[in-house]
Amino acid sequence: MKVPNILTVSRFVLAAVFMICLSVSFPGAPVAAVIVFGFAALTDALDGHLARKTYGCSAFGTLMDPLADKVLTAAAFIGFVELRIMPAWMVTLILSREMMVTGLRLLAVDKGIVLSASRWGKQKTIWQMVFISIVLLAAAFGILDNFGSLVWWSALAITVLTVWSGLVYFRENLSLFRN
Repeated sequence: MKVPNILTVSRFVLAAVFMICLSVSFPGAPVAAVIVFGFAALTDALDGHLARKTYGCSAFGTLMDPLADKVLTAAAFIGFVELRIMPAWMVTLILSREMMVTGLRLLAVDKGIVLSASRWGKQKTIWQMVFISIVLLAAAFGILDNFGSLVWWSALAITVLTVWSGLVYFRENLSLFRN
């Protein structure tokens, strides 16, 4: 297995470790969550860079990299519901979009087509990771409560961007639904 694919697979493991840090109370848990999430986000940037510049893109990476991103961000958003940082309806919309896009990719694979992440999908992922990182840092420094309204509006913006990117992705790939 090539290095970019190893990094992609490692993100699944890091997502599980991150979720433990986010949901289990122990000394330093918020700081550990920030570190694990940050490291996982770096593996995302690094695997993409290595795949494009050194090792070449693979079908495995094209399919699994976005899935690893979805698992990592889903872990954060589910944790945010548990911690009462985001309402469940926002997370439900975000996760529904992610599952629908994954379903679309599976439909494409069944037709012999590998769908890469779209420009909007990449932007969505970047902004989700920025939002999650900022929230985690604020929680680690104990200042999250100072930004309640701002966090809510930012979460709403992330939700809207996520849903929008999914709608665009489906519109761009409508041909997959035709016989």
